[in-house]
Amino acid sequence: MSDASPEWAAAQSSHGLTKLPWQPIRKSHILHCSYDYWYSKYRKDTPKARLIGLSRPFLDYLREDGIMLPSDGDEPEPVWDDQDSAIFSEDKSDDEDVPVDPSVNFRDIHQQIKDTIDELDGKVAPKLNWSAPKDATWISATNSMECWRASDIYLLLKSSDFVTHDLEYPFADCVDDEGDGPLLTTDDISYHLVLRKYLNFNPSLEFRCFVKESTLIGICQRDLNHFDFLFPMKNNLRSRIQIFFDDKLKTTFPDQNFTFDVYLPPPHRRVWLIDVNPWAPRTDPLLFSWLELLQYPVNPAEDPLEEESAPNESQESDSEAEDYLPALADFRLIEKDDPEAYGFSTPQYSAHKLPREVVDASRQGSGGIREFADQWHQIMQQQEQAE
Repeated sequence: MSDASPEWAAAQSSHGLTKLPWQPIRKSHILHCSYDYWYSKYRKDTPKARLIGLSRPFLDYLREDGIMLPSDGDEPEPVWDDQDSAIFSEDKSDDEDVPVDPSVNFRDIHQQIKDTIDELDGKVAPKLNWSAPKDATWISATNSMECWRASDIYLLLKSSDFVTHDLEYPFADCVDDEGDGPLLTTDDISYHLVLRKYLNFNPSLEFRCFVKESTLIGICQRDLNHFDFLFPMKNNLRSRIQIFFDDKLKTTFPDQNFTFDVYLPPPHRRVWLIDVNPWAPRTDPLLFSWLELLQYPVNPAEDPLEEESAPNESQESDSEAEDYLPALADFRLIEKDDPEAYGFSTPQYSAHKLPREVVDASRQGSGGIREFADQWHQIMQQQEQAE
């Protein structure tokens, strides 16, 4: 699975450590990994996306308990005058059953979302500043990140623990930057909804990359399954990613330690930047461990880039890319006989899923969710009365 150097293997020894040797994680580093920060820098190398600034009422809506979805229709709200008052009964009971459209508090954003979906060919994949609601796809009618309507987006965002972490704990386990500047809080974060044009990515061609002291030290699969066809392409893929890093990220990203995700669609010559992630415990190291990544010895004096110049173009021929292997990063693929190839049979994000009844209700749209919630409320009331 690995072609690590003997030095790396030696560095993997724990040496009696009782905890991982993390350096303090600065709040500024978390902000640098926010999509709205880096997207403008690397827009040409990122799949098509649109960012929508989020207001306080919209964020309050995401934080609210329960799931109340706005209408996706374009019907205007009725306007009543005093002469219409006679048609209403004094009995208020019917009014209580009429759901309140939560989008009345963020009409502009709601309309921007609908317009953006139309602009991006009718299908988008949402995320907030750092996280996509991949843990909530079980509740989607498509069982994926594919959203056709604004209500599809709201359902995913409100059902996701990952999104909740973005909203409530973005600076968890972080320290403030040194200096006399103001202390950063969640109120200082400019939250954005990122809508990316939905593309049916081949998960076998997504890779996570680890950068330490501005050196690419590790690359691995994101999808934890064995793909036999990747092995003959290994050197070429590593070279493409290395060239992309040297060309685009090495001297432009403000932090020396970070991780990033890339996608290399056929014919595997173009590298797309999918995401930038913090160098922090919250980022999954996948086929690595954080202990070996943190202890990996980086010696800039031995960097081959000091001795030979890198190609200027990031899109050379396959043969040229295979010949150019600067500072070989440890590239890990899952071998056919590796335990990892058989140890991931549990559905991804299964810890975030709910019972089948909830899934079935979600597939019936907002009405199904509302009916299920009413039934659940009645059951709980009956249990309280019985007690």
